[in-house]
Amino acid sequence: MTILQAIFLGLVQGLTEFIPVSSTAHLVFAARIVNLYGGVDKTLQAEQTTATIAVIQLGTLLAVLIYFSRDIINILRAFGADHIAILSRREDAKLSRDAWLGWLVIIGSLPVGIVGLLFKEQIEGPFTKNLWVIATMMIVVGVLMTIAEFVGKRDHGMTQLGIGDALAVGSAQVLSLIPGSSRSGSTIMGGLFAGQTRETAARFSFLLSIPAIAASGLLELKEAIEKLPAGSYGALAVATVVSGAVGYASIWFLLRFLRTHSTGVFIVYRVIVGGLILAALSLGYMSASI
Repeated sequence: MTILQAIFLGLVQGLTEFIPVSSTAHLVFAARIVNLYGGVDKTLQAEQTTATIAVIQLGTLLAVLIYFSRDIINILRAFGADHIAILSRREDAKLSRDAWLGWLVIIGSLPVGIVGLLFKEQIEGPFTKNLWVIATMMIVVGVLMTIAEFVGKRDHGMTQLGIGDALAVGSAQVLSLIPGSSRSGSTIMGGLFAGQTRETAARFSFLLSIPAIAASGLLELKEAIEKLPAGSYGALAVATVVSGAVGYASIWFLLRFLRTHSTGVFIVYRVIVGGLILAALSLGYMSASI
């Protein structure tokens, strides 16, 4: 991977990780455009691309950690202090809203963690780089987001989140293991179905992304070191830094956008792009595999 390829991939990752249009779909497409790791066995190329994408996502993880640093510190501080008080059997001991939010993030992270480990081999393989799969999931999740916009009550915010919200959003996050679904798109959709406001759905989506992105990136980091070509680590670091800087701006934009707008523009984009890819595949203008 060259520096120019790294900057391009970092820009794509940062722009699309938090916007509900599927970062993986765009990165797989971007990798094709620049012929990333071309000339090697297709299975190895798919594994190297998966490892590269997962590591670049660590940049956007850093963006979330910085943007929500105050929330994260409050959650960690309250989580520790409240549980110590409860274990000490203090009469006034109880879970604060911040500590409870910590539990909701843990509960919501379980589904994707379990499914991700069970199907790790399939997720890393060529199937999840197949454009038929990617284009179809872009449209399917777009349709589900449309339904969520219409049926969601959007009547509760961060302080009203409960176990039902965590399970709804966490279960929806499992869809993000299939490229084209979009982690943010799936989780925001789950939040809307659970009755959250659009901004709340996005904020909880971002907090829930922390364990998932961290686990995925760190697990793939070891494999990236083993599988990626020698001399590509510097470029990988550049891509990660670029994705972090652009990802921070994307979070800022989306939270403010959803305060006064629906997810309609992203739904339209998903369906159009997915439809164009399916048409191109059907007409033979591009191959389905990486």
